Amino acid sequence: MTLAFTVAGGLGLFLYGMQLMGDGLQKAAGDKLRRLLELLTTVPVVGVVVGAIVTVLVQSSSATTVMVVGFVNAGLMNLSQAAGVILGANIGTTVTSQIVALKLTDLALPAVAIGFGMSMFGRSRSVKQVGQVILGFGVLFLGMLIMSDALKPLRYDPAFQQYMITFGQKPFIALFVGAAFTAIIQSSSAFTGLVITFALQEMIGLNAAIALILGSNIGTCVTALLASIGTTLTARRAAIAHVIFKSFGVVLFFPFLNQFATLMAGTSPVLARQVANAHTIFNIVVVAIILPLLQYFIKFIIRLVPGEEISITMTPKFLDVHLLNTPSVAMGQVTKELLHMGELALSMMDDVFKAFDTGNLDSLKHAAQKETAINTLEQETVTYLVKIAQKSLSNEQSTRHRALLNMVNDIERVGDHTENMMELVIYKDEHRVQFSEEAKAELFGMYNDVRGLLSSALDALREDNTLVAQDIIKRENEIDHLERSLRQSHMTRLNEGKCSPTAGVVFLDTISNLERIADHANDIAEMVLGV
Repeated sequence: MTLAFTVAGGLGLFLYGMQLMGDGLQKAAGDKLRRLLELLTTVPVVGVVVGAIVTVLVQSSSATTVMVVGFVNAGLMNLSQAAGVILGANIGTTVTSQIVALKLTDLALPAVAIGFGMSMFGRSRSVKQVGQVILGFGVLFLGMLIMSDALKPLRYDPAFQQYMITFGQKPFIALFVGAAFTAIIQSSSAFTGLVITFALQEMIGLNAAIALILGSNIGTCVTALLASIGTTLTARRAAIAHVIFKSFGVVLFFPFLNQFATLMAGTSPVLARQVANAHTIFNIVVVAIILPLLQYFIKFIIRLVPGEEISITMTPKFLDVHLLNTPSVAMGQVTKELLHMGELALSMMDDVFKAFDTGNLDSLKHAAQKETAINTLEQETVTYLVKIAQKSLSNEQSTRHRALLNMVNDIERVGDHTENMMELVIYKDEHRVQFSEEAKAELFGMYNDVRGLLSSALDALREDNTLVAQDIIKRENEIDHLERSLRQSHMTRLNEGKCSPTAGVVFLDTISNLERIADHANDIAEMVLGV
C-alpha cells in the first residue's frame, strides 16, 4: 500500500509539474496561442507545425485536441484545419518524453528552489512566468525521482518481473494496459514518463515499453471524445479523426513491433532514450503517411460520422482591404457585411424560437455559433471602418460612415438580446417551465412581428428604401404598445393562477428582449432615412 501511494504521489507531482510548465508557457505566450490556432491553420502542413508548437507550449496533446474541438464547435475552424492541428499535436507531445529521458532528476530540487524564488519574488510578470516554468520543470522531475526510488524494490519482485516478461511475450496485453491506464489518467505524456521511469531502472524490456506506449497513443483519445459530447457534428468528427489517426498508426506499427524495437535499439545505447525515440518516430512517421492522404481520411471520417452540418463562416465575406482607397466602394462592402450579419441574427432568432417551441435544444448549438460569428464580424467590420475613417472623406461620406458604425452596433446588440433569449430557453428546459397556450400564442405572435420588422429593416438597408424605413418606424411604435399589453395580460394570468411565477419570469424577459430588438430595427430604419 505504501508503494502504491508513493508511486501515485510521484505521478501526481509529475502531472502537476507538467501543468505548471504548461500554464507558465501559456501565460508567457499570452492569448496569441488561440489566435495562432485560428489564423495559421488554413494549410494542413502549417496546421501540423502550429499544432506541434502549441502542444509543446501547453505540454499536453490532450489539451490541444480539446482546444481544437472547442474551436470547431464554435465554428472557428473546419474539419480539415482541425485534422492538421491534431496531427501536429501528436508530434508536439513527444517533446515531453524526450525531456524526461534526459534523466535530469538531480536538477529537480535546484529547479524547484530557483523557480519558486523567481515566481514569488520576481519583480516583473515575465520573470514570474519564467519562474513558474522552471518550478514546473523541477516538480516534474521531482515526481519522477520519487517514482523511480519507489519502484526500485520491484526490480527484484518475482511477481512484477513476471508481469514485465508477460508484456514482452504478449505485447497485446501491454497495448491494452497502456491504453487503459492512459485513458484513466488522461495524459499520454504522464504515462510515457512512467514507462521511461521503468526503463531508467531497467525494469522493462524495449518491446514491452514500445507496446505500452503504442497503447497510450490510443488511450489519449478518450479526452477528446469526452470533450466532443454534446458538441456539433463537425466537432465530433474532429474527435473521431483523432481516434482514427492514432488507431491507424498502431495498426500500422504493431505487427512489426520486433523489427521496430530492433531499429530503435540502434538509436541510442540508453534504454530510456530508445523508448523516447520510439514514441517520437512513431508519431512522426504516422503524420508523414497521413498528411499527403489527409483529404481521403477526412472523406472517410465524414462517411463514418454522417450527417448535415450547417457551415457558419466566421470571417468577413465582403471586406476587401484593396478597396480602402475608394471609401464609397469600401462602405458599400460594409453595407453588404452588415446585411450578412443581419441574416445571421434573423437565423439565430429562428433557432432560439424553434428550441422554445419544440423543447429540443439542438438548434441552440447553431444559435451559439451564429452569436460568435456576429461578434467576430462586428470586430472585423469596426476595424475596417476605422481604416476607412483614416482616408479623406466628404461630408456625405462622413455621415454615411457614422451611420454604418451605429448599425454595426445595432446588429451586434440584436445578437446579444437573442443570446439572452437563448439562455431563457435553457432555463425553461432545466426548470421544466410550462406555458399556457394563450401565453405561448402571444409570445410567438410578438416574435413573428419583431422578426418581420428586423427583416424589413434589412430590406430597407439593402435597397436604401425610405418608404419601407418610414413604415418600420410606425410598426415599431405598435410593438411598444404590444409589449405593454402582453405584460399586462400576463400579469393577469399570474394573478389568476393560470401561469407559474417561473413562467412569468421567462415570459416577461422574453418580450422585453424582443422589444429591444425592435428598437434596434427602428434605429437601422432611422439611419436609412438619414435621421
